[in-house]
Amino acid sequence: MKVVQLGLRAYRPVFEAMQDFTANRTTETEDELWVVEHPPVFTQGMAGKPEHILVHDEIEVVQIDRGGQVTYHGPGQLVVYTLIDFKRRHITVRELVSRLENSIIATLADYGIAAENDPKRPGVYVNGRKIASLGLRIKQGSVYHGLALNVNMDLTPFTHINPCGYAGLHMTQMADLTEPCPALADVAKRLTGYLTLQLNAPPPERPSIQKVVQ
Repeated sequence: MKVVQLGLRAYRPVFEAMQDFTANRTTETEDELWVVEHPPVFTQGMAGKPEHILVHDEIEVVQIDRGGQVTYHGPGQLVVYTLIDFKRRHITVRELVSRLENSIIATLADYGIAAENDPKRPGVYVNGRKIASLGLRIKQGSVYHGLALNVNMDLTPFTHINPCGYAGLHMTQMADLTEPCPALADVAKRLTGYLTLQLNAPPPERPSIQKVVQ
């Protein structure tokens, strides 16, 4: 799995590049993880409701084709786009989401932060506060979009929205939970390592009909 470091990039060109990569990939195309930071931007999912944007300011709102509602990206947030062939992994969407969440949880554990997922809503949480968000699109058997982990950023714009459509949801970040806060590049190295292990793991064994009957 190839890891591509994009640095700080505007959202729209990266979004369009993800779409092009997915549209033009073949069964032989190597999967890629794109590591990036974005300047301030709100992204609104396909089913996004405008009432979840509480404050309209100078931050651009971009309508995109992932699932979910509105979220915020900004400098100091680690974004990893998972451009992977979904079909050849023979896993369910729920299993894919679990592997992404588990990679984030393992990364945070390396820095002494105890995090968990929530069966009722995607993402990763620390004491009920959201530290990482997930949003995916599966098209032509391939996945794009990915995850965003709050490392050391200005969280204020999250108060201008209902994050991921949840009113009153509080956000947190690594900088508020560990001192000194690790460099984003260090977190990215650990997270992409865990993602590579998780995404390349074989599908879970499912019991055969014979085993169930027994």
